[in-house]
Amino acid sequence: MKKIIRRIGIFIITVAVASIIVFLLLSALPGDAAATKLGTEASPEAVAHLRHDMGLDRPLYMRYASWAAGMLRGNMGISQSSGVSISSDIFQGLQVTFLLVLIAMLIALIIAFIFGTLAAVLRDRPSGMVLSVISQIGVSIPAFLAGLLLVIVFSVALGWLPATGWAAPDDPVQFLRHVALPAFSLGLVQGAILSRYVRSAVLEVTTEDFMRTAQAKGLSFGQALRKHGIRNALVPIMNIVGVETASILIGAVVVERVFEIRGLGSLLVSSVENRDLPEVQAIVMVLVIMVLFVNLIVDLLSAIVDPRFGGER
Repeated sequence: MKKIIRRIGIFIITVAVASIIVFLLLSALPGDAAATKLGTEASPEAVAHLRHDMGLDRPLYMRYASWAAGMLRGNMGISQSSGVSISSDIFQGLQVTFLLVLIAMLIALIIAFIFGTLAAVLRDRPSGMVLSVISQIGVSIPAFLAGLLLVIVFSVALGWLPATGWAAPDDPVQFLRHVALPAFSLGLVQGAILSRYVRSAVLEVTTEDFMRTAQAKGLSFGQALRKHGIRNALVPIMNIVGVETASILIGAVVVERVFEIRGLGSLLVSSVENRDLPEVQAIVMVLVIMVLFVNLIVDLLSAIVDPRFGGER
């Protein structure tokens, strides 16, 4: 229990430090939000008046305290470009991005465990070499390129799936048709990357003494691997999953633009194009919290899965 509480405490401290870094870095960007909003022909008096209304003339620490307090309350301010609530924009985009990333990660994990385990078990056979080559090719393909290739094949050539757009989960059929290509474009690439870690982890546990002991007691190699090996192999794999989730989030920024999906990635790009600093800050902070939260969950699950966890409470 102490181990879990300590890791949750580290998560809270990390989020606090990350919020300071995000705020300072984005506040240091060149340009004046008030001058940008009013245009080049605005008078200095008008710019100064708007800066006061926007709170930009206050000390930096006061602006950070106000921003952080608003984030804690779920009030992220008003978008300078659209004039609507940033919280509303982010909530709508977050639902889309969360579903896309979740499905992409599930696809990646399924691909990784199947290909990685087979590549490890069949390492001395030609089929194992073929699987390793396929995973290496997958690692070298960017997610947006995989998306374009999938569109060419399944949308343009075959006409099976839509090339752009998004559908709400209320209509399961349309939702699956629209989410399939973007999710697979992210999941295939990350699955290829994860499969190499799965292969290494499975190869490592197959040489452990407990595997030889299990087989000496009458279990076959497959039975020993399922009963004892997989759990031990999961520990390093789960740690990598947290890192790869961040990669999927980054890839989603580009993939959402490719498939014209209105998620957090597209919203972030639009905010940057419009120089909407408050919205950029809020979106970046939400993405950081998502990555840190996923890593916290993975960290806790790794501690539970780890056979050594029982010795530390």
